[in-house]
Amino acid sequence: MNINDCVVVITGASSGLGRACSTELVARGAKVFGLARRTDRLTTMERDLGPGFKGISCDVTEEDEVNASLQQVIDAAGRVDVLVNNAGLGRFGRVDEFSSAEWDLLMKTNLRGMFLCTKAVVPTMKKQNETTGFGGHVVNIASVAGLLGNAVIGAYNVTKFGVRGFSESLMKELRDDGIKVSCVYPGSIETEFFEVAEVEMSPNPMQVNDVATTVVQLIDTPDNYLISEVVMRPLRPRG
Repeated sequence: MNINDCVVVITGASSGLGRACSTELVARGAKVFGLARRTDRLTTMERDLGPGFKGISCDVTEEDEVNASLQQVIDAAGRVDVLVNNAGLGRFGRVDEFSSAEWDLLMKTNLRGMFLCTKAVVPTMKKQNETTGFGGHVVNIASVAGLLGNAVIGAYNVTKFGVRGFSESLMKELRDDGIKVSCVYPGSIETEFFEVAEVEMSPNPMQVNDVATTVVQLIDTPDNYLISEVVMRPLRPRG
């Protein structure tokens, strides 16, 4: 896909990987619509990135908000070429100490949010395929925690294994509609994720721009093939 002038929707756009992807895509000429709850950060991004970025206040766990946000994108741009399902959070703890409220929050944000955003955008991409011969691209951000279970992160594992399964199913379901589906599995990234989750980050994580560049490269691939999975890890995680 030619990134210049393509229309990209990114969830969890106000920080970390979402912000980095937005920045790089705008620099490449894309029109980016960033969905997030923190409107103050979205306003700052609009100022910093210029007219190539538009922030939309949205809680991806709320279906009405997701549908309204995607309609706002369609009204403004006329299409959606790429959806990056990036919104997510981490909560870690032993199973006998982990609250049901934390469990539900993880499932809603990491799985329900991805489902709702994908459900909202697929009809538009199918119509685009009918008129242009190519529908679009859905990029789901998982984690290496979606490839291997580990102690104390069981709930997070469940959500990221879910992203993996949903992505594989979607890829097989939508490819004949001209819609690519890719799943990215990053290892440790230096973002506020670990601070929010209250866990220690590995000594030598990847930088957020490392992963953002890879996401942009995925989007930039020709329309006649797809890359279904990308696994990324720090080269020397312990420094």
